[in-house]
Amino acid sequence: MQADQKIHGRAGKYRWGAVSITGNFRENNEDRFLVDPAARFFLVADGMGGQSAGEKASALAVELISDRLEVLVDFQRSPSNIVIDGIDKSINHANAEIMALGELEPSCKNMGTTVTFIVVVKGEFFIGGVGDSRGYLLRNKKLQQLTEDHSLTQALVKAGTITAEDARSHRYRNVLYRYLGTKEGGSATDPTRLVPTQGDRFMLCSDGVSDGAPADMIEKVLNQYDDPLIAAEKLVAAAQQGGSKDNITCVVLNVE
Repeated sequence: MQADQKIHGRAGKYRWGAVSITGNFRENNEDRFLVDPAARFFLVADGMGGQSAGEKASALAVELISDRLEVLVDFQRSPSNIVIDGIDKSINHANAEIMALGELEPSCKNMGTTVTFIVVVKGEFFIGGVGDSRGYLLRNKKLQQLTEDHSLTQALVKAGTITAEDARSHRYRNVLYRYLGTKEGGSATDPTRLVPTQGDRFMLCSDGVSDGAPADMIEKVLNQYDDPLIAAEKLVAAAQQGGSKDNITCVVLNVE
C-alpha cells in the first residue's frame, strides 16, 4: 500500500511540486505519479480494480512508460513525429503488459489505469493522456484544459446530448470507454503540442482533483499560489473539501 506522497524539485527553467493522498473515502491510494529529475517527462496515473490491482496497474504504467520513453526518445534531438511515435509506443507497451497481467493473475483481473503526461523535448511540450486524468495550462491567468476525458459523459457532451454542467453530476461521469488495460487503451494519444513561455503553469491530475475542484477553483488556486508545491497542496485540499471521493493527485509545473 502506497503512503501519501509529496515532492518538489527544479531542473533548468522548470520547477515543480507534486502531492498524492488517499483521501477521505478510500482505504488505499491507487494513484501514482512520476517526475523525471531532469524534467524530461511528468506522469500521473489513476488505477482501478479490486484488491490491490489498481495500485499494480498505475505503478506498472508509470514504470513501463518512463522506461520505454528513455529508449525511444532522444530528449535533445528527436523531431516531433519521432516523439509522438515514441509516446504512443510507450503507452501501447504499458497497455499490453497491463492486459497480459490481468489475464494471467486472477487477482489482477479487469485491472486498469488512466495516464496523463507531459513529455519535454527540445523545449517543446507534448501533453496528452488516456482516460480521465487531465492536463491543464494556466497562461496569462487563464486556465485551459489540454486533454480530453475518455468518459461516457464527455462523449455525450460532444454529441450535444448533455451540457458540460450536466456532466459534472451525471451518473456516468466516472465511467470510461478507454483506459490502459483495454483493447482501446493502446491507440494513438494525439498529444497537444506547444512551446511554453515564461510564466506558464501546467497541472496534471487524477480525477480526484477535477471531481472536487471545478475549473474556476483550479484557476483561482494556480493564480494565487506561485510556489508549485504549495499550489499542489492547496488544490488537493480544495478537492478534498469539495467532496472528492477518490484518491487525489496533483503535479504543478512552473516555467520560470
